[in-house]
Amino acid sequence: MIRINLEKLKESHKTDLLNYNLLEGQDKFTAIPSIVFERISKRENIGDFTAIPVTIIYDNIPVGLFVLDFGNDRFVFTENKNSILLKALSINPKYQGKGIAKKAMELIPNFINEGIGFSDIEEIVLAVNIKNKNAYRLYRKVGYFETGQAIIGNFGLQRIMKCEI
Repeated sequence: MIRINLEKLKESHKTDLLNYNLLEGQDKFTAIPSIVFERISKRENIGDFTAIPVTIIYDNIPVGLFVLDFGNDRFVFTENKNSILLKALSINPKYQGKGIAKKAMELIPNFINEGIGFSDIEEIVLAVNIKNKNAYRLYRKVGYFETGQAIIGNFGLQRIMKCEI
């Protein structure tokens, strides 16, 4: 049984999260925690608190991170005002291949409703690089589907996917 829970980022999580780098090539598809923290800090410095960093905890150890963004960034992917954008999902390579990302993805809808209190959210949207086949398979397994839209990202074509909750 995989023991996973999600928590809003705490200062105490940062040491573990800052101590990993992604495997070669993964950095084209997501951001490492240090970059995520830097981006969040820049947004907060200008008064934008619409991005919530979330820690993935495995056996009481912070092993991964993602961001839930309810700011205007999401409107690049959807017109639904009751949506939230999931971005920058990463798992410490030491813990990859254990089903942690899958379980975390399954927990996200409930976390949005109960963990951060966004009970009016109807859909989660995300973009996945067309070359990131592992992430695409993961998202499909946990109920995401392609919207038929795509955007060009820093490393090529990104499929837009969503999950209704």
